[in-house]
Amino acid sequence: MTRAEQPSRRSLLAVAVTAAAAGASSPAATADSAARPAKAPMTAPSKAASGLMDNRAWTSYADWSGGTAEGTRAVAGDRPGLVLGTPEGRTDYRDPHTGRTATWEYARWTSPVHRLAVPSTEVIASWNARTPAGTWLQVDLKGTYSDGTSTPWYVMGRWAAGDQDIRRTSVDDQGDGKSGVRTDTFSIGDPASGLRLVSYRLRLTLYRKPGAEVTPTVWRLGALGSDVPDRFTVPASTPGLARELTVPRYSQEIHAGQYPEYDNGGEAWCSPTSSQMIIEYWGRRPTAEDLAWVDPEYADPQVCHAARHTFDHQYAGCGNWPFNAAYAATYKDLQGVVTRLGSLADLETLIAAGVPVITSQSFLKGELTGAGYGTAGHLMTVIGFTADGDVIANDPASPSNSAVRRVYRRREFENIWLRTKRYNAAGKVVSGTGGVCYLYFPAHPTARRREALAAVGIR
Repeated sequence: MTRAEQPSRRSLLAVAVTAAAAGASSPAATADSAARPAKAPMTAPSKAASGLMDNRAWTSYADWSGGTAEGTRAVAGDRPGLVLGTPEGRTDYRDPHTGRTATWEYARWTSPVHRLAVPSTEVIASWNARTPAGTWLQVDLKGTYSDGTSTPWYVMGRWAAGDQDIRRTSVDDQGDGKSGVRTDTFSIGDPASGLRLVSYRLRLTLYRKPGAEVTPTVWRLGALGSDVPDRFTVPASTPGLARELTVPRYSQEIHAGQYPEYDNGGEAWCSPTSSQMIIEYWGRRPTAEDLAWVDPEYADPQVCHAARHTFDHQYAGCGNWPFNAAYAATYKDLQGVVTRLGSLADLETLIAAGVPVITSQSFLKGELTGAGYGTAGHLMTVIGFTADGDVIANDPASPSNSAVRRVYRRREFENIWLRTKRYNAAGKVVSGTGGVCYLYFPAHPTARRREALAAVGIR
């Protein structure tokens, strides 16, 4: 969580547009060096939730068999994926956070062009993968604007599940004068101009140590495109569900001062704490061996583990949205997706099917009755609704685990979560997330859960 007096990184997105003349390229090659077909294949627009969003994900064997493969190979089976087959070449990567340079073999896969059903002002990529020791991956995005010109290849993340080989990181100072990337979000610099992103491709680069036989395996790659209008308030919704899911309760605040190298615990750990609650709701948790590095004096060591394994070394925090979704998917047969929802009715649809939701919101102290704090960015876990339609949340910004369960007024909650503009304590207009959330769910959900996920644009 970011306290109210600190600027949210979402409010700084436009800065990235002019921060650099072009996007940072893959370590393996410059932006346009990879061979491309004369006309890239194109996928059809996906169904947009509430007319404001477009989700597209590559998950099937047919998906991975399409696109452009340069040394990668699609694998079938219970959970189809993409692996490094025959390396295309080698490259040196100097890790900016350790100063170490190492040589890596690499291969690439580039998706077909996806035409957005909603020409978008923002795009957020997310992925699910396994990266054994000695491997890592990079996700890039290249798009076409509504004026017919193209973006550079933007780095959306350099990621590994562990931190023994590289430090997972976002990449700053990417921009072309029209758009940029701030931490985990591609954004049009001036949405009021009417410029939009109308299509994109995603590119995966898989890395391993030269001569090794291990490989990253990617099961899911996708992106959320959206064009949520500027709004300080949203229409009130009508309650439609009374249900509460039984979700573990963890406080971030009991970890204050722990592990300064991972942003010092406490209020900085709302995202991994929320992620850990949902991971354990689905019956997964780290092993004793996984937790052996944690100080045995610390309560809930799995929260410390989640913080370490979601930490973005460039952002210097645990709040990178795709890194949290990728962390959840490191647990057996779990998927993680970053998306937006259009209403509390969407959230009710998921809760009714037994899928809790991690929501991202910002608000002044007093805007959310009973919270007792203000924040420029905070994650909490919605676990249900009361008979009156109020929101039941596991709020990690609580003094103890027993205090985590909260009930928040429906109208207040839906507004602070779904709005895109708000006033901060100084009276300045700053940004809101516009309904951003994380969804974690089994790789093979029940029919009812598949239906609920499809209803909010996720397959």
